[in-house]
Amino acid sequence: MSNGVGNGVRRGRYARAVIAVCVVLALLGGALAAAIGSLNRDVYSAGGFVRQYLEALAAHDTHTALALPGAVPTDADLEAAGLPQDLPDTLLRSSVLSSITDIELVRDTANPAIEGQRTVAFEFRLDGTKTSMEFAVTRAGTVAGIFSTWAFATSPLAVLQVTVLHEARFTVNGLTLDTRAHADADAPVSFSNQGAYLAFAPASYDISHESALLTAPTQSVPVVASGATDVTVEAAPNETFTSQVQAKLNEFLDECTTQPVLQPSSCPFGIEIDNRVKSAPVWSIAEYPEVVLSGGESAFDMPATTGQAHIVVDVQSLYDGDLSTRDEDVPFSVGISVTIQSDGSLAIQLR
Repeated sequence: MSNGVGNGVRRGRYARAVIAVCVVLALLGGALAAAIGSLNRDVYSAGGFVRQYLEALAAHDTHTALALPGAVPTDADLEAAGLPQDLPDTLLRSSVLSSITDIELVRDTANPAIEGQRTVAFEFRLDGTKTSMEFAVTRAGTVAGIFSTWAFATSPLAVLQVTVLHEARFTVNGLTLDTRAHADADAPVSFSNQGAYLAFAPASYDISHESALLTAPTQSVPVVASGATDVTVEAAPNETFTSQVQAKLNEFLDECTTQPVLQPSSCPFGIEIDNRVKSAPVWSIAEYPEVVLSGGESAFDMPATTGQAHIVVDVQSLYDGDLSTRDEDVPFSVGISVTIQSDGSLAIQLR
């Protein structure tokens, strides 16, 4: 009888052990399933994939951002979007990136028109300003048949298309670029120029121009969408430029006053007198035209602007022989075109 009791005790202990093991396995299985579900939801989800991209940009880790599947558009992608191909990657550097903080997933929805594709929206602060951006991602497969992998269905990179009026160079986030650097060798020199560059999105770009004679104020351009973003930089004459042109115009007019004739040659002013001139005319400038320049099609132009010359000359009336002195202002107008030579000097032409 004692053997029967002992066998019963052993069977009870075995059963309890089996139950305990089953409970532990069930708990481990549940924990594993929950962990897999959590990883698929947070790390290996469409939103988790996009978050990797945004966090890489926030850390100025361009290598990681560009290494994500589908991050860099192919020339075929660009052509399909109607954008230029063979674009320079000059702006795809960490020094040009702006600040991204407070990254938060706000939407992750399936695209009913395309199986496996999702639209993911994030909010964040771009250089301190709250904004958002949408991303199109597609399922690329699985890892070990468990974890989903993703790729960008549309590259998140933007194409910054910059038009520089009256110049070729511009500065973006501290980096100075020349739009003609990637032009064909036989391309003609142009008064205004264009360049297209691959650029990170989301990002904020401060774009301006500053040189010895031209200035374009800084404009902040937030880029929160893939595809083309057009920017126009208008380089306008600065005070140095205007002062130099004013000085050259004044000098030219002063030289005109040295001609002791009624109609100084190649000069914008003169006078006709019907009576007999009895002395050499003496010219001076009473009021110089004020130089105000604006960009034209091929040069900086000053429209016809008024000034006042002054003449002193003795005349004799043909009618009665009386002598008198003409001492008066003579209004005139002058327009000019100005170009900047390759050596930085100014070429001024009367219009």
